[in-house]
Amino acid sequence: MKLSISSKLFLAVLASVLLVIISMGAASNWSFGRGFLGYLNELALQRVSALVPRMAEAYQRDGGWEFIRNHPQRWFDLLRPDPPLTLEEHDLRVPPASDLTGTVFRTALLDEQHHRIAGYPAIGADALLRPIDVGGHTVGWIAVSPFQSVSEAGGERFQQYQLRTSLAMGAVSLLLAMLIALWISRTLLDPVKRVAAATHRLAAGDYRSRVAVTAQDEVGQLATDFNHLAHTLERNEQVRREFMADVSHELRTPLSILRGELEAIEDGVRTLDQGSVKSLQGEVRMLSKLVDDLYELSLADVGALAYRKLPCDPSELLADCVATFNDRYTERGLRLDLALPAGGLVVHADARRLQQLFTNLLENTLRYTDPGGELRISARADNGWVRLDFLDSAPGVEPAQLDRLFERFYRAEGSRSRAGGGAGLGLAICSSIAQAHGGSLGAALSPLGGLWLTLRLPREA
Repeated sequence: MKLSISSKLFLAVLASVLLVIISMGAASNWSFGRGFLGYLNELALQRVSALVPRMAEAYQRDGGWEFIRNHPQRWFDLLRPDPPLTLEEHDLRVPPASDLTGTVFRTALLDEQHHRIAGYPAIGADALLRPIDVGGHTVGWIAVSPFQSVSEAGGERFQQYQLRTSLAMGAVSLLLAMLIALWISRTLLDPVKRVAAATHRLAAGDYRSRVAVTAQDEVGQLATDFNHLAHTLERNEQVRREFMADVSHELRTPLSILRGELEAIEDGVRTLDQGSVKSLQGEVRMLSKLVDDLYELSLADVGALAYRKLPCDPSELLADCVATFNDRYTERGLRLDLALPAGGLVVHADARRLQQLFTNLLENTLRYTDPGGELRISARADNGWVRLDFLDSAPGVEPAQLDRLFERFYRAEGSRSRAGGGAGLGLAICSSIAQAHGGSLGAALSPLGGLWLTLRLPREA
């Protein structure tokens, strides 16, 4: 049978209390038998120790034990303490201890062969003995029967009383244990049960499931972490759906154009000339680039994107890329300002991937910057890093959009119009390439009114 955590906790507390009760009962019984009764027997021995010199004196005076044999009154006279002789002695004498244990009635006189002469008749082998010596020779023994041997009925009554008391205490303890287990179940386990129920809902696909945080302890931290996990999964699911919608849209648009162009040519609405072929080739290139970018990002996600890293100078690679874009920037009326150091910026990188990164950044500025603007590029060493800055002019982006610029299919203008730019994968690919080289790509607002992109790459030692 599968037990719940509440049942397990209840049984654990119950078993602990039962173990404590049994241990206390055993300890009490041992203490009564070995401690309390032993203490009473020690008191009895101390009391009869005063009899030893008195018995030795009586034996020496009468020359034997015949004077006391079959004379119980003489025996009791010897057991009683001596009366004071004068009034001063009475004032100075310490009163004898009260004999509540019946020591006098448990004491007997034995001869040197341990035969009873007077006193308690049921002296057994467990008797407590004190020798009586006269002239260096043992002439008799004072024997005291142990307290437990003459108080079986009283001991049983005491043990029964102890048992009843222990049972009553055990019942009260069990009741308290049940109340404590119920309190713990309500206070500690209910939040855990709520987290478990929310986990089941989360596993079933309800990513909006949340748990109320009602404490600041470990259980509260568990609820907080669960809420963060649920929020992350909900966000990832939303991103996945947006990604699928964006991919469908980006693939559908060039395919729709291609199909429309081909149907127009087939119906004779449009002639198959150089212009129509060029238009079809443009859409095919757009579609091919989109598929290639998606494939490259998928390889980067699983760490399967190939990199052949060798020492290289990013300044030289950047200068070559800028040279290929000079004519296009001039046609659009944009000014390129390139400030590079005279060598020395060596990094361990894949030159082809870095050229791809630089090309995407230059393409991004060319596509989004207003005519008449400019792009300033600089490179320098920065504490073990190679830093490259790309600052362009207006238009810019909102500060809240900076963190989303590197998301796939995100376009700052918030439009799906293809006239505004590409599919929104260029900066995502750039960020992936930078991270694969152990660097980073960040975005900020440019003082020129546009975007400020900063690329950091670890410098080669």
